[in-house]
Amino acid sequence: MKITLSWMMWTLPTAIFCVTIASIVVAMTIWQTISPSLERKGFLPIPTTPGDRFFIGILTSIYIFLAWVGLTSLSLWILLVIVVCWIIVVMCWG
Repeated sequence: MKITLSWMMWTLPTAIFCVTIASIVVAMTIWQTISPSLERKGFLPIPTTPGDRFFIGILTSIYIFLAWVGLTSLSLWILLVIVVCWIIVVMCWG
């Protein structure tokens, strides 16, 4: 069975990114089903669960990517490192 991505202008990195996000969402769903966590308050102004923090981290990362692409001509690899660090910070201390 051949899987084609021709219905959209997908590249391999885009497909890997989408599969990674989907895999993390599935893993977090299983984790929260087996061992539900309580809300906690970190530096974010609202009490959050790990799923909330992941969503906030991904959403803010998208805005950071858009600003980076619109305002600089620097490499996206630099930004990838920054965004991964940002998501880790939000997940741990958010």
